[in-house]
Amino acid sequence: MSILVRSIAWLLAAAVTFATLGPPGLRPHSDLGQDGEHALAFILVGLAFGFAYPRRRLLSVAAAVALIGVLELMQFWAPGRHARLEDFLVDALTACIGFALAAAADWLLTRFRTSSAVASEGPAE
Repeated sequence: MSILVRSIAWLLAAAVTFATLGPPGLRPHSDLGQDGEHALAFILVGLAFGFAYPRRRLLSVAAAVALIGVLELMQFWAPGRHARLEDFLVDALTACIGFALAAAADWLLTRFRTSSAVASEGPAE
C-alpha cells in the first residue's frame, strides 16, 4: 500500500510540474480560475505526500515549500510563463493545508483504532 501511495504522490508532483512549466496550451483549465486550480492541485499534492511519508511529514512540508518556490522561480525561464509571489503563496499554503489534513486523518484513524481495540477487549475482570 505504501508504494502505491508514494507512486501516486510522485505522479501528482510530476503532473503539477508539467502543468506549471509546460506549454500553456497543454495545461488543464477549469472553471475554478487560476487560484482555484493552483489550490486544488497543491492541496492534492500535500495530501498525497502527507499520506505517503507520515513519519517524515515535517521534513516533507519543508521540502515541499522549498520546491514550490523553486518551481515558481523556474517559470522565469519557461516560455509563456511568469513567476508570481501570489502563486507561490497560494501553492505553498494549500500544500501545507493538504499535509495538515493528512495529519488530521492519521490522528483520527489512530484514535478510532485505539478506541475500537479497547472496546473489543471488553470489561476487565
